Amino acid sequence: MQAEILDFLSKYGYWAIFSVIFIQELGVPSPAPNEVVLLFAGYLASIGKLSFPLILLSGIAGDFIGTIVLYSIFYYFGKKILKHAPKWLPVEKIEKLQERIKKKGNWGVFLGRLLPYLRGYSSIAAGLLKIPPRMFIPSVIASAIIWSGSYVIAGRLIGEKWRIVADKLSPINVLIILAFILIIFFIIIPKIKRYYKNKKTEQKLA
Repeated sequence: MQAEILDFLSKYGYWAIFSVIFIQELGVPSPAPNEVVLLFAGYLASIGKLSFPLILLSGIAGDFIGTIVLYSIFYYFGKKILKHAPKWLPVEKIEKLQERIKKKGNWGVFLGRLLPYLRGYSSIAAGLLKIPPRMFIPSVIASAIIWSGSYVIAGRLIGEKWRIVADKLSPINVLIILAFILIIFFIIIPKIKRYYKNKKTEQKLA
């Protein structure tokens, strides 16, 4: 079944990438997890089959729009859904996430969207808490860029080895990868920017 999805991505390109990511962000399970889809999409860019910028845009858009739809459903209809909660909906897990998001606010949403298996539930919890869209949307945009973008970039860099990495993906490995990405985004890149800014200032004063 996973092979069929990958064939679908190869055949239909950007719309296929968008639709598969979008559907999974709605909470619909798939034989090919988002991580595998995005790695494969990056591989397609590495062999020149698809445009790298458009793959990035497709993956991030699918992630963002799917998340917003799921959040909106529980924002407006959450109480009714919980009254008749299906067995597959982990209410206890969602309640725990609600408590975390209450304490941490935007950071709670952002970090929750970067945790494997908790990403969708974080959006549900945010909707149930009725976190305002002006607070929710920026966190989701940032997490979508980091999560989806990092896997596409990784797929492009490793090329034909994407399948080896995909087969070894586990929650722990994903967390290690995300921790590394966060370090790059929030520590290394700001330091580089400060270095060049200070260098330009010194040159002006010289």
